[in-house]
This record gives sequence, structure tokens and C-alpha cells, in this order.
Amino acid sequence: MSAIALSRIHSRTRELAPGFIVSLIVAAAATFLSEHYKAPVMLFALLLGMALNFLAGEGVCKAGIEFTARTVLRIGVALLGMRITLEQIAALGWKPVVLVVTLVVVTIGVSVIAAKLLGFQRLFGMLTGGATAICGASAALALAAALPNHPQKERATLFTVIGVSALSTMAMIVYPMIANWFSLSPQMAGIFLGATIHDVAQVVGAGYSMSTETGDTATVVKLMRVAMLLPVIVCAAMVTRMQGVETGGKRPPLLPWFAVGFLLLACINSTGWVVPAVQGTVNELSRWCLVVSISALGMKTQLKELASVGIKPILLMVGETVFLVVLVLLMLRWMF
Repeated sequence: MSAIALSRIHSRTRELAPGFIVSLIVAAAATFLSEHYKAPVMLFALLLGMALNFLAGEGVCKAGIEFTARTVLRIGVALLGMRITLEQIAALGWKPVVLVVTLVVVTIGVSVIAAKLLGFQRLFGMLTGGATAICGASAALALAAALPNHPQKERATLFTVIGVSALSTMAMIVYPMIANWFSLSPQMAGIFLGATIHDVAQVVGAGYSMSTETGDTATVVKLMRVAMLLPVIVCAAMVTRMQGVETGGKRPPLLPWFAVGFLLLACINSTGWVVPAVQGTVNELSRWCLVVSISALGMKTQLKELASVGIKPILLMVGETVFLVVLVLLMLRWMF
């Protein structure tokens, strides 16, 4: 390896280290509190992180916190594949697949109509609806790259990312209560959480805070939603080409690498060749990645920024979120 490459790696490591170390300390504190007070470690990590959200502003910790909340999260989710087998996915049956496809198509369609009624462009409805229905901020950024350029696109994307992250954070706390209130079984609760919470991190946090079975099911259902990003982005790209607009910049991959990694590890785990010691090590590493990343996610949560965008966009996203919950609960009652 050349001296220049080593120098770049060293520089990048020094840049990311402060934020990652702070996130790791918060995760360790959350783990300590969880073990001593018998409460969900994900919830402690989120709340402790939110108490330190000033660190995510400009400063030495910002880059590391961003890296931890995004990349470490995706590593943790990919490693979760070692917990899942293809038999578990097959055991869910065809109904969750129909549920996921229906909720994505219907939610985006309703969002486009609602955005038009509120005086926004239809594409803003597609952006917020896609973020709500698929995978939160990741979907918002991916769709924004595929949609036509517009003077308000950056602001709309920023609002969508902030809004969907804030709503997803609240959902991580509230939705398990809804699942308990409706007396959903562990598997049904996992389908509900995986089908309704926006971001992968909060799905994982909410699911595993209830039980291992709920967390595993929620993760599988959520990754089914993530896979829907591919056809939705293709549709967005078709809209762009129909309007004769070129989008600049590098587009995100059509299918996130962490979903591919999750599937590959699940396939490997399904062979039965992985020894329990390796499974345990990978599962523990995954758990730490997720707790550390949720600590960083808490630090990034800036709810006050929502107040500067006006009431109509907030009503649109809250309405989309509530609609998704009602739709999924109705489909669970009807299909299962």
C-alpha cells in the first residue's frame, strides 16, 4: 500500500474517531443502564444520544457521528443476516409480501394526491410518500437523486429527511405500545413494526426491544420494504426521462448494499455450516453496531428544525405516517 493511501486512511481515521468514540461511550452507558435496570438498551441509547445532540453540530465529533449513524448502522443491519434463515422468511408466507407491495403502492399514490391537494408538486408527494413507505431518509435521498431538478428540491429533501427521522424516532417508542395495546403476537407485532416504522434503525430498535422473534420478523419485513426501493426509483427515473430532465451527481445504488449483505449472510446461515461460536460473535458484533449507531442517531435528532418549514408539509408527513399505520392494521386484521 502506498504512503499516500496510508496517509489518507490515517487522516480519515482521525476525522471520524471523536464522533465514533463518543457514540461508543454512549452505547456502553446505555448497555450498563439496560443491564442494571432491565429496560431496552436501544431506548436508553436513543435517549442518551438525544441528550447530547449538541455534539452533532459543527465540531470535531460531527463527521464521526454522521459516519456512525449511517455506515455503522448499515454494517449492523447486514450482520443481522446471520440471525435469519431462509426458512424463517419462507415461514412468513406470501402474505407479508402482498402486504408490503400494497402498502408501498397505496401510500405513495395517496401521498401524491394529498400533496397536490395541499398545493405542492406531485413529486414532493412522491418524495415524502416514498420516504414514509419504504425506508425513511435513505429512500428520500435515493428518490431525490432520481427525480428532476427543481429550485425547491434541496429544501424539500432536507425537510423530508428531518421529518421522517423525527417521526421514525417517535414511532420507535410509540409503536411497540400500539402493538401491545392490540395484543399482537410476537410475529404479528414484528410484521406491524417492520411494515410501519420508516427507518431501518428504529425498526430494529423497536423490534428487539419487544422480543427476539419480533425483532427478527420486523427486520425481514423491513428489508422487504427496502427492496421496493428498486422499482420505485426506476419509476422516478422514468418520470425524469419523460420530462426530459437530466439529474446531476452520482446516484445511490438501486438496491442498498446492506440489504444485499443481509441476504447473503442469511443464505450462508441457512446452509447450517456456520458454527455456533461464529454465529454468536457475529450477532454480538451486530448488536453493538446497532446500539452505537442508534446512539449517534439520537445525537443527530434535531426536532426544533421542523418548526421552520411551516405547518402544511408537517401535516402531510404526519398524515402519511398515520395513514400507513391504519392501512397496515386493517390489512393485518383482514389478511392474517
